[in-house]
Amino acid sequence: MSTSRSPATPQACLTAAILAALFYPAALAADALPHDPMDPIDLDAVVVTAMLPVSPLTFETDPRLPRQPVPASDGADYLKTIPGFSVVRNGGTNGDPVLRGMFGSRLNLLTNDGAMPGACPSRMDNAMSYIAPETYDRLVVVKGPQTVLWGPGASAGTVRFERDREAFEEPTLKLEGSLLGGSFGRNDQVADVTWGARPGYARVSANRSDSGDYRDGDGVRVGSAWSKWNADLALGWTPDPDTLLELSAGFGDGEARYATRGMDGSQFERDNLGLRFEKRNPGGRLAEVEASLFYNRADHVMDNYTLRTPNPDGAMAMPMASNVERRTSGGRVAATWRTDAWDLVAGIDAQDGRHRRRSAAGRDAYLAQPWRTDARFSGAGAFAEATWYRGERSRLVAGARVDRSEATDERATVGAMGMVRPNPTAGLTRGETLPAGFVRFERDAADRPLTWFAGLGHTTRMPDYWELFSPQMGPMGAANAFAGLETEKTTQLDAGLQYRGRRIDAWVSAYAGRVDDFIQFRYVAGGMAGGSSIADNVDAKIRGAELGAEFRPREHWKLGGSLAHARGEDRDSGRPLPQMPPLEARLTAAWDDGTWSAGVLVRAVAGQDRVAPGYGNAVGQDSGTSPGFATLALNAGYRFGSTARIGAGIDNVFDRAYSEHLNLAGNADFGYPADAVRINEPGRTLWVKLNLDY
Repeated sequence: MSTSRSPATPQACLTAAILAALFYPAALAADALPHDPMDPIDLDAVVVTAMLPVSPLTFETDPRLPRQPVPASDGADYLKTIPGFSVVRNGGTNGDPVLRGMFGSRLNLLTNDGAMPGACPSRMDNAMSYIAPETYDRLVVVKGPQTVLWGPGASAGTVRFERDREAFEEPTLKLEGSLLGGSFGRNDQVADVTWGARPGYARVSANRSDSGDYRDGDGVRVGSAWSKWNADLALGWTPDPDTLLELSAGFGDGEARYATRGMDGSQFERDNLGLRFEKRNPGGRLAEVEASLFYNRADHVMDNYTLRTPNPDGAMAMPMASNVERRTSGGRVAATWRTDAWDLVAGIDAQDGRHRRRSAAGRDAYLAQPWRTDARFSGAGAFAEATWYRGERSRLVAGARVDRSEATDERATVGAMGMVRPNPTAGLTRGETLPAGFVRFERDAADRPLTWFAGLGHTTRMPDYWELFSPQMGPMGAANAFAGLETEKTTQLDAGLQYRGRRIDAWVSAYAGRVDDFIQFRYVAGGMAGGSSIADNVDAKIRGAELGAEFRPREHWKLGGSLAHARGEDRDSGRPLPQMPPLEARLTAAWDDGTWSAGVLVRAVAGQDRVAPGYGNAVGQDSGTSPGFATLALNAGYRFGSTARIGAGIDNVFDRAYSEHLNLAGNADFGYPADAVRINEPGRTLWVKLNLDY
């Protein structure tokens, strides 16, 4: 396999970063006529290549809009358009999102306010694998521990995919959909139909997404094909415009080839049920009351024979499969009070979960095996978050929550491959009290549309399923990870500026934090199973920044840029934290006259030499340094009145062979050499997408 790389290495990335930074002074000098900073951001672009924050540390967008690179097949792929996000790659789909170098349950990932944390011990089916972005109306991201409204432990941030709900005064039919075709057999279909009238509404959302294996810039086939579908139904009763009762149900399934794994995902079955009540303007200062219940089930099958042929020379020479299932249920009640001087949201939430598994050697032999529950989880919390309006230009935002979380070890034995032994923590339950809180000050400038903010947040995170149950060993002296891992405590300062004028939108945010008892994995080679993983606590420090700008020099033109960088170290040894993304810059240029549009996207990523070989997380480990690269993408679009728009694009125009730093080694089943460090990304990719809106 060739190892050719783009000639635009770190020097090109540094140039792009400097150009992005230069947007600030140049554009601010030209921005003579500011507008109201609270005006909404225009989301009606033909093709989206970048995002701007709507408020300090908060990003919001419409996932149904066409985007570049090629429109996303899962939630993690869509998050990559937000500066600060990166993805641990598996191949074509179902990557694992990373924000500011933080991974796993440090990111609170929610759909319609419910949690669906995947079941695979190696996160082959992380929560974003079950998301079809285009079937949702809004994506809302809050960076850092700067909200307490949506659950415990979200030290990196909170991600919410949401569907809108509305009351209809007269019979109304709304139709939205899209068709996508592209290289490597990519084809997607999306349909979203709503019928509403005075009593209520019915909404059906469905999608199907398929792709074959892609080829990288060297022409090498990468095992990455997928096929997935989803269908969701919502029935709402709206006796008046301020009252809503909604029942929802969803189903889905799929399969995906993983070039980086010894097995593929041959089943991603999901079931979702939800019940929601909302009452607005009930009287007095009470502005809104909302309550919701959810039940989510992920039933995931991994095997080495459905989507590939078992490799007789590999570690898994025989057909084998593992079936894992995770059920999560919970609820939330919150009330909002509003006055001229302050807003307050307060409530309670709770969650309960069970994880079970079965496996066997032989084709579909696992179906005859009994299920064995290995873990149970439960938790409940209370929260309050308030905003005080101190005059016309200042705001103080603060929140606090406390949770009680428990985990029970249901494993009778641990180990595998002839090394099975009794589990020393079988039947034991560990409980933790998890405090969290933040305070943030925001102030608007008097003479220009400029806002600055600074916030201090703290959160305590319970070790998650992957940290408690997937490692072979825990900290030194502990019976296992379940018994020995401490809760993770993050204290972080976030600060930044946001400018929104007539010709320029610009923002910058920076953070610095201390993480006590940061949970990381160490991988040790050797042994009958080929190696072992050890989960341990270290004290860490993290810091980084993101900035972005959009400059409109003339009518119909937009120039934009963004920059993101994250660093982290073990405070005791000085060793870099593993799996940290490198410096990344994006530059965009777009022309749009309301009917036609065209755009350019340059993505430049620096090489990463701050690595910790042998250390990582529940998915992967640092395998060495990585070189930088740069790619070019082009897009164009056309609007057919108000009902249709078509967009087309070319990604990786120069067909470069490159790989992301956050990546896993290619598997020999797909022809990768034994010393392959990372799989390459897709080569030149063409796509065209038609969106309909009636």
